[in-house]
Amino acid sequence: MTMTRRSWAAATGLMLMTAACGASDTDAARAATPIQRIQLPQNEFIPVKIEATIDKLVAEINTTSIQPMQIAVLLKSLDGFFAPIATGANRAMGELGVSGRATGNVLGSTDTSPDQEESTELQSEQIRQAVAEGAEGIAITPFGEGNGAALDEASAKDIPVVTLDTDLVGSKRRIYVGILSGRAGEAAGKTLLKMLPEEPGTVLIHGWDDPSWLDGVKRTQGARKVFEDAGYEVLVHQSIYDDETRDVEVMRGKIEDAAPPVVGLIGMFSDSYRCVLAADAAGAPGLPIVAFDFAPQTAAYMRESRIKATHVQRQYYEGYLGPYIVYGIKSIGLDATRKILAPQLEGDQFDLGVDVVPWDKVDAYNDFLDEIGAEQ
Repeated sequence: MTMTRRSWAAATGLMLMTAACGASDTDAARAATPIQRIQLPQNEFIPVKIEATIDKLVAEINTTSIQPMQIAVLLKSLDGFFAPIATGANRAMGELGVSGRATGNVLGSTDTSPDQEESTELQSEQIRQAVAEGAEGIAITPFGEGNGAALDEASAKDIPVVTLDTDLVGSKRRIYVGILSGRAGEAAGKTLLKMLPEEPGTVLIHGWDDPSWLDGVKRTQGARKVFEDAGYEVLVHQSIYDDETRDVEVMRGKIEDAAPPVVGLIGMFSDSYRCVLAADAAGAPGLPIVAFDFAPQTAAYMRESRIKATHVQRQYYEGYLGPYIVYGIKSIGLDATRKILAPQLEGDQFDLGVDVVPWDKVDAYNDFLDEIGAEQ
């Protein structure tokens, strides 16, 4: 693909599929072989039910005639949180390509600008460019609602769109793959609830309450409801993401001033580890703390048993499922694809859930991520 006014990079190690290039559909059909999934090593953290759903989808695709398809996978980035998504997408595209079913690229922005509007505009350009260059399906981690118009233009041309990690509910995308924020927050809340003394007491949530980020609000509210239903008071402190010192200081004050006293802390995002710093600053190092995501600082505090558990999103499976769902819609149809995805489907959202990792299994989980190539 040609480049837009900003740079985009292809995922390292991407297998560029050639079965459909320069050949007729008949030639491709003769050359194609059944899809063979790369088997992951057996591990307690493998999501068995999700794997079973993927196996069923692949088996059904394998019963159909070969329909070569150009797929564009467009990610916000290829690094950090998005690196495992790129790994999963790259692997799925490779498997589809070897079987003669797909060509395409996994692309991520190399722009490090924090300007959301500019990043959204850039990605919308990339969507339109992918369509102009022949994309027949798109899997994307969108920057925001501003990408909706470009995705709707693609959908209007009968190009199936699957959103990953961030959903655009008001768009014409076919299916979303990722966590359901409210349910993920509820899961984290239930983990901490088991560690709390009997009420009365206050739980401090390091979360989000600004409606400009709806997923952050939903995750926070999912946890909040767990504690309120159990009879605890709840304080929500909105993360001051770009100022750790100030973030910790505000939390310290809330811990010291809470009545009834704080009996536990929970963080909802990758900066969850700051709950440890706040508890220490308030002279309460013994408070149970539960986190979200798998930042290096979080893992370090888990090794010290300061963070009792964390909840990790399954980014690898977001990336892996994207191309398969896009191709499934083409080969067996949307309704048949939805029927196979039904065990994890809520409406048109595929709920990946989260991995619950206790403190004493942090290194085992890290080894698992390394084994599947999903390090962050």
